[in-house]
This record gives sequence, C-alpha cells and structure tokens, in this order.
Amino acid sequence: MTTTEKKKKFIVDVAHLALILALGYVALQYALPLLMPFVIAFVIAYILRRPIRFLSRTLHVPKGLVAVLLVVLTYGLIGTLLALAGIRLIATVTSLVEQIPGFYYAHILPALTDAFTWLEDLLSKLDPSLMAVLEELQTQLIDMLRQLVSVLPSLLMGGVSAATALASSLPGFLIRLLLMVISTFFIAIDYEKIVRFILGCLRGNTRNVVLQIKAYVVGTLFVCIRSYALIMSITFVELSVGLSIVGVERALLVALLIAIFDILPVLGTGGIMIPWAILTALGGDMGRALALLVVYVIITIIRNIIEPRIVGKQIGLHPVLTLMSMFVGTHLFGVVGLFGLPILLSLLRYLNDTGTISLFPASALGREEPRQPAEQPEHAPEQEGP
Repeated sequence: MTTTEKKKKFIVDVAHLALILALGYVALQYALPLLMPFVIAFVIAYILRRPIRFLSRTLHVPKGLVAVLLVVLTYGLIGTLLALAGIRLIATVTSLVEQIPGFYYAHILPALTDAFTWLEDLLSKLDPSLMAVLEELQTQLIDMLRQLVSVLPSLLMGGVSAATALASSLPGFLIRLLLMVISTFFIAIDYEKIVRFILGCLRGNTRNVVLQIKAYVVGTLFVCIRSYALIMSITFVELSVGLSIVGVERALLVALLIAIFDILPVLGTGGIMIPWAILTALGGDMGRALALLVVYVIITIIRNIIEPRIVGKQIGLHPVLTLMSMFVGTHLFGVVGLFGLPILLSLLRYLNDTGTISLFPASALGREEPRQPAEQPEHAPEQEGP
C-alpha cells in the first residue's frame, strides 16, 4: 500500500469514527430523551420475558395474562418503593431543617462570637482604629445569618409546596409515564412477535452485527453493574470501619446510606462527608471533624484508584481511557453518560478486534490481548433477538 493510499485510508477511518461518535452524541442527547418511555418499557419487558415464559409454561396460563400480572406487580413495587423513599427523604430533610435554628444558636453563634472576640483582641493590640469596622462587620454577619436561619424553614416548606404544585402541573411527565406503562403491557405481551418483526427487517450481515452488538452490550452492562456493586461494597466496608473508629452511632447504617449516595456522579461521598465535617467543626468537636475528613480523603483516594481499574478491566479498556470516558460522559449526559460512554468505547473496541469494523489497530483502546472473534460476553443472553 502506497503512502497516498495509507493517508486516504486514515482519513476515511477518522471520518467514519467521527460520524459514529456524532451519531451517538445526537442519539444520546436528543433522540434518547424523546424515546425514553419506550426504551424503559422495552427494558422492563426484556427483563420480564423469561419469568413470563416460565410462569406461563409452569402454571399453564396464557402468556398475555401472566405478562399483564407481572407488569402490574413490577410497576406497583417500583411505585411503592419510590413513594416510601420520597416520604422518608422529605421527612428527613424537613427534620434537619427544623433543627437548624437550634443548632445555629447553640453552636454556630457562640463559635462566631468567640472568633470575633479573638479578632478584636488581636486588632486592639495592632491597630485600635479597626475595631469599629470589625464590630460593624460582626453585626452585619450575625444579622444576615439570623435572618437566613429564621426564613430557611419557611423557604423549605415553600419549596416543597412549589415542587408539589409543579409536579401536578406537568402533564408532559404524566403523559410520558402513561405511555411507558401502556407500552410495557403491549411489549411484554407480544415481545417475541416484536423481536421477530425487528429482526425480519434486517438482512444478512446487518442482522448478525445487530445481534452481536446486542449480546455484547447486554453482557457489558451486566459487568458494569457488577463492577459498581463491587465498588459500592468496598466503599461500604471502608466507611463502616472508619465511622466505627470515629465513634459514630449506627455506623453500619450510615455507611450503607453514604455508599449508596456515592454512586451518584459529581456528589458522591463528599456530598455528605464534607458538610458533616463542617457542621461538626462548627459544633466545636474539631477532633471528630478532622477524623471525618481523614476518612473521606482515604475513601476518595482509594475510589479514584480502584474505580478505573475495576471498571476498565471488566469492560476491556485502559484505566486512563475508562476514567476519561466516565468524566466526559458524566458531564455530557449525566448518569447515562457515566455508563454509556465507556460501554460505547468498549463496544467499538470489541467490534474492531473481531473484525466487524476497522477503525484503529487491534486493542488500541484496551490494555490486554483482544478477545477471539468467537468468544461471547460472559453473561450475554441467547441469540434469540434484542
């Protein structure tokens, strides 16, 4: 191959990859939000397809009736769990906000008074003319904090009322929810027919590529869930040990809640540990505040080390590329991008290594030898359809 032909091939490959990335961005940014009710409905129907088939054969009941009952049970369970979690969250936040005024007058105000007293003593020795400025600043700061603390509970109640009113005035959300539930019923009842129709529209190599992509994505998604479950378990153990040493009451329960919260992008463990340490320091317990910060730093360091290695190893990407794709995906698409972009890069690597596409040298995105073309993901479902 001449140098000119190599350059042309490189340009074509780069343009092909750019087109794929552009289509993926448009699909995730614009098409996916519009189709999300139907996507969720299809995912739920996909998960329920085997229980429906098993119960229908075991109980000798029509598949449609079993599908309807399981869908109703699934949505009923999801709705109940969300309602209980929402009620518990609102009650907890309301209780915490109601305690803020007492905490302010018992801990924050005395701490501020002591700090300004110390500053007054210091400035009186250095420059007595600054005393008037310091006293005015102290008065304004305390007045501002007092006003903030006094109106915070009413602001929270107003925010909850506004959120409730907003939720009740959003017919679009209700329409999407209704479409999702109805679509789940129809897809669950006729899942095999819908799959056969979709596959019937595909021919030859396109059908094989779609089935290959489906098997790999499902298997990789399962691996990602398993990886983050492992990370959450490690974080839970670290928090349990750390909080027990610090002397926190109900350390196991608190560690479990923080470990679950840690899965959320951006916020993570720091969304709880840092405010907790600050409030503890303002309460005068500097030793415990410092201990909480040490626990947070240790957990953060370990998390940043193990996350790209565990996730990257499971999906076959280099840890640096995994970390970068998780960061970019989170900023572009939120939670969907946190999982979606690493899976997309892993899919491109797999298709390239198996010879389905040719975008870059084999295993250029990975850190290990490419998998053999005949090898399927460990937990990929049978090749009966998407």
